[in-house]
Amino acid sequence: MNPRAVAAAPVAAVRAGLWQSEGMGTVVVVGAGVAGLTAARDLVAAGHDVLVLESSARVGGKLLRATVGGVSVDVGAEAMLNRRPEGIQLARSLGLPIVHPTSASSRIWTGGSLRPLPRSLMGVPLDLDQLAASGVLSPEGLERVRREPGLPPEPLVDDVSVGALVDRRFGPEVTDRLVEPLLGGVYAGNARLISARAAVPQLVAYAGRGSVLEQGAAVPVSDAPVFAGIPGGMGQLPTALADGLDVRVDATVRELVRTAAGFSLTIGSTTSPELVTADAVVLATPAAPTARLLGSVAPVAAVELAGIGYASMAVVTFAFDASSVPELAATDSSGFLVPPLERHRIKAATFSFAKWGWVREAGDGLLLLRTSLGRYGEETALQTSDEDLVAWSLADLRDAAGVRAAPVDTHVQRWGGGLPQYAVGHLDRVARIRAAVAAVPGLALCGAAYDGVGIPAVIASAHLAAARIVE
Repeated sequence: MNPRAVAAAPVAAVRAGLWQSEGMGTVVVVGAGVAGLTAARDLVAAGHDVLVLESSARVGGKLLRATVGGVSVDVGAEAMLNRRPEGIQLARSLGLPIVHPTSASSRIWTGGSLRPLPRSLMGVPLDLDQLAASGVLSPEGLERVRREPGLPPEPLVDDVSVGALVDRRFGPEVTDRLVEPLLGGVYAGNARLISARAAVPQLVAYAGRGSVLEQGAAVPVSDAPVFAGIPGGMGQLPTALADGLDVRVDATVRELVRTAAGFSLTIGSTTSPELVTADAVVLATPAAPTARLLGSVAPVAAVELAGIGYASMAVVTFAFDASSVPELAATDSSGFLVPPLERHRIKAATFSFAKWGWVREAGDGLLLLRTSLGRYGEETALQTSDEDLVAWSLADLRDAAGVRAAPVDTHVQRWGGGLPQYAVGHLDRVARIRAAVAAVPGLALCGAAYDGVGIPAVIASAHLAAARIVE
């Protein structure tokens, strides 16, 4: 029996355990982002009846396309890691083609210039020659890096922030000018607050054995692309995932209650509540709403989830007539990152037309690019008008890349509370959450708050959640 059919069951009867579904294996998945939709597909494939409930008016979570200058492009996540298999495998299983970025390379805007981004591990330098040639560091900062191989191994007993570990081994200048902009792109966070074990475990492993620089330099440079995408945009992935699933949008779950038969979920307003029951529930929602729903079901997990912070950001997309920006049309750069200490408004710019062949082709004379703004703790900077975000972005594009033309079209996409922050101790927090949830039969969690914010990591968490329910 499909869970949707029980929506009108009397609330009192369900809570008293008097109402029973006519079949087994009914599952409600809360959240229709990539995690929730992936878990739902896994569960349907395993023979369960599944209903997906989504509070917003669409599926996809942080994957979204919009039309800018007549071209449909991503205004959320625009790529996934190619060196983790989950995203590639899922896209191909859905019949979606995979493409990789062009050979255009990224830059870093520091010291008044766009400089080459040296080979690194999340900003931690792995090639001294490239680092020296980039001019990113001062002579004193570069000399500090050269001394890193002489430092003793640093096995970590407890967790530490990425910034603290890099400060000790390479000096604060590396943290400020290289690590911060890279972590800002992934987490929109602060390097001196983000967990090294959770965000850059390879760095922790290297430091525990000896010189990070020497070990990193010894790793052969791979020819495999770092990133992958989908022609037409990553926003197609959730649409394809949702095809064939029973998904209900505009359905905010206000309460989750454990019953004798499984679970009941209250949807809708307090004056006209609607009830759905299920044998099992998967919560694929951000930490805050998950904490709210688990208040009575798994209170220890709820408290831990409430402690996970989130960063807000905005993506501003532009379409320029190629003839008006010849300096961009001829670029060999895919964009640039901005260290926070430079005190510019944007934290990064992606030249989508140069990074993705399909974007340049679809533009047909228009050049599509985007900027991102907002870091953890800077929410007030985004509490302004769309016009201000556009103007700030254009000012920085002018100063960094010489872009002086007026755009043909613009689009502003705000992601309030979009990126979870993996604070020091995050892995221990997640372990406590999972232990508490494991004590509740038929309950599972997945999403970006746990094991990684990238698309492959989120998909992996969904597979694990579905497997828990199946087991």
